[in-house]
Amino acid sequence: MALNRWLTSHKNYRFQLRWGLMGCLALVLVAIISGPYSEQIDFLPDETRGWYYWQLPEPSTWAFITAWAGYAAHQLFHWWIIFRARQLHHKENMGYTGGLHPINLLALVGNAFFIGLHILQTKLFYDGLAQTVSVWSSQFSVIFLLVVVLIMENPRRGLFFGKRVPIKQTVVTCLKRYHGYYFSWAILYTFWYHPLEMTLGHLLGFFYLFALLLQGSLMFTRSHRNRYWTFFLESFVLIHGVVVAYLSPAQGWSTVAMFFTGFLSMLVVTQIHGLGLSQRVVGSIITGYALVLLGLIGSGVVSWQQPLRIPFGEYGLVLIVSLLIWGVLALIARGRTQVQTETG
Repeated sequence: MALNRWLTSHKNYRFQLRWGLMGCLALVLVAIISGPYSEQIDFLPDETRGWYYWQLPEPSTWAFITAWAGYAAHQLFHWWIIFRARQLHHKENMGYTGGLHPINLLALVGNAFFIGLHILQTKLFYDGLAQTVSVWSSQFSVIFLLVVVLIMENPRRGLFFGKRVPIKQTVVTCLKRYHGYYFSWAILYTFWYHPLEMTLGHLLGFFYLFALLLQGSLMFTRSHRNRYWTFFLESFVLIHGVVVAYLSPAQGWSTVAMFFTGFLSMLVVTQIHGLGLSQRVVGSIITGYALVLLGLIGSGVVSWQQPLRIPFGEYGLVLIVSLLIWGVLALIARGRTQVQTETG
């Protein structure tokens, strides 16, 4: 087939990350131009902490069908892209390149198409997946994505001020090999969960999702491993989380403070240590962070517990997830050994 010949052609297309970021911003602009989306909708009042405000007051059959069909098609397409890219890497010797492989170009075009489809689906039917699944499912999918990143990056940058924690290498290897499938699900599930909206929180969130989809389209390229780019992706949750909390008055200032100090703490304790910064620069950042934190606590703006909640949750999940994966891999290895013994 022509598609297969093209994918295996070893062609290389020029690419720079700033072009990808410009593309993400362009897609946000398309979303803005295509709005408004909900000016005729009389939303139900915010009822509980787990309530998702941006959904139709009465479920629509066509909204349900189009949202789930769009998500399913997008998900299957992206999983196939990952599977095919791994095949090309192993069977066709597709190595890391400074540009784009044909599979990367196909992924970018396909994702742009499905983003446009979701914009159209929101415009015509509004509801995303939120009408039928809990808001917590979307939030925790991204939380676990960040946890997986912490585990995979532990050998390179450590977890606490550059110090590694003893996570089994088999766990790290497994996640590096298969993380794309989970990341794809977490990103696309969240993308189709939310309808497009004109609020700053939504637009920042969709820009973040577009950037993550860009990263997911750059497998087996040097851009995919660019540490400044991955730092941007990992730390952008600080900006998005604080803005969304600030724009949700019902959550109060305590939630804003928790997101700001919590994600800032993770940035200083873990994320900056993978950038190759000098000890002097890192020391200055840590000192500035400590002064800001002491100032906020001393002035009563935040309590001493708030900066700890998100890091304790994330680092605790690192331990739990690592142990669970290690246990599963150990059981699989034991099962294979028994089969080999019985057949041998």
